Amino acid sequence: MVSERSLEVLKAIVRDYVASREPVGSKSIVDRRAFGVSAATIRNDMAQLEDEQLIVAPHTSSGRVPTDKGYRVFVDHLAAARPLSSAQRHAIETFLGASGDLDDVLGRTVRLLSQLTNQVALVQYPSLVRARVQHVELVRLGDTRLMVVLITDTARVEQRVVESDVALDESALTELRSVVNGATVGLLLQDVPGALRAVPQQLRPDVQPLAGIVVATLIEQVAANRQDRLLMAGAANLAKSEQDFSGGLFPVLEAIEEQVTLLRLFGEMQVDDIAVAASIGAENAEYGLDATSIVAGGYLAGGEVARLGVLGPTRMDYGTNMAAVRAVARYLSKLLGEH
Repeated sequence: MVSERSLEVLKAIVRDYVASREPVGSKSIVDRRAFGVSAATIRNDMAQLEDEQLIVAPHTSSGRVPTDKGYRVFVDHLAAARPLSSAQRHAIETFLGASGDLDDVLGRTVRLLSQLTNQVALVQYPSLVRARVQHVELVRLGDTRLMVVLITDTARVEQRVVESDVALDESALTELRSVVNGATVGLLLQDVPGALRAVPQQLRPDVQPLAGIVVATLIEQVAANRQDRLLMAGAANLAKSEQDFSGGLFPVLEAIEEQVTLLRLFGEMQVDDIAVAASIGAENAEYGLDATSIVAGGYLAGGEVARLGVLGPTRMDYGTNMAAVRAVARYLSKLLGEH
C-alpha cells in the first residue's frame, strides 16, 4: 500500500506525462504542484510508487512514467471525469440531434466522439434482440426494379434494391405490401422468417414469384440486423501518437480491423448504460492490443445495452475521454429513446 501523498504524486505524474510525453521528475512536480514538501520527500514518494510497480524509469534519466498498473490505479481511484464544456455539450446535442435513421445516428456518433477525444471511436450496433418490425415498404423504382425497406421500432432502416423477373404491377405491390405487413408488423425479428415463409401461399399465383423474391430479401435483411457490428472513425488519430506504440502502429491497426476481436473485448468489459469502464494496456494483451487502452460505456436502444467507446495509446487523457464517452452515451440513449 502507498500513502495518500504518494497517490497524489502518482496523479501528478500521470497528468504531466499525458500532457508532455516526457518522463516526470521530482523537481518538476515540486515546481508545478503545491505539495508543500521538498523534492527529497517527493523522491521518497516516487521510490514507494516504483516499489509498487506503479511507475518506472524508461531510461537512465531521473524522470518516471506510469506503468499499466499505475494507470489502472489512477483510473480506479484518482481520475475524476472532467465535465465537458457547455460548447462541447451543445455540439453533441446539435450534431446528433440532426440525425436521421439509426445508421446516420451511429455514424455521427463515432465521428463526434473521435473529434472530442482525438482517439479512435467505436460504436456497437444494438443487438436488436427485442427489436420488432414497425413497417415494411415496397417502392417501385422501375419496370423490374424494387426497393424493399424494413423499418424496426428501434429506428433501424434497412434498404435493399432487387430485380424482378417480371414487370412490376402496382396492384400486385399493393397486395403484397398489405400481406407482408399483416404477417410481420409487431413481430420480434427472430420470429419474422417463419412468418414470411407462409406469405407467398396467401397471394394470387401471378404474384407469388415476386413474393418469393421479397420474402428472401426480407429474411436477408432480418439476418443483417441481428448480426453484431461495429462502426469506427478516427483511425488516423493513431498516427498522432505513433511514438507511444513501441512495437509500431501496424499490429494495432491489424487488430482493430478485426471486428470480432473488438466485439469480444467490448463484451468482456463490465459496462451498462450508466458506468464507464477502462481496459488498460496488458489487460488487452489477448486481443493483440496490449499497447492500447479502451474507454467504453453503454447506451440504451430498444431496451438493450450496446457499447461505445474510444481506443488509443495507454498515454491518454482518461478523465476527459471518460467524460466524453459518458456524455455521448447518455445523449445517444436519450435520442434513441425519444425516437
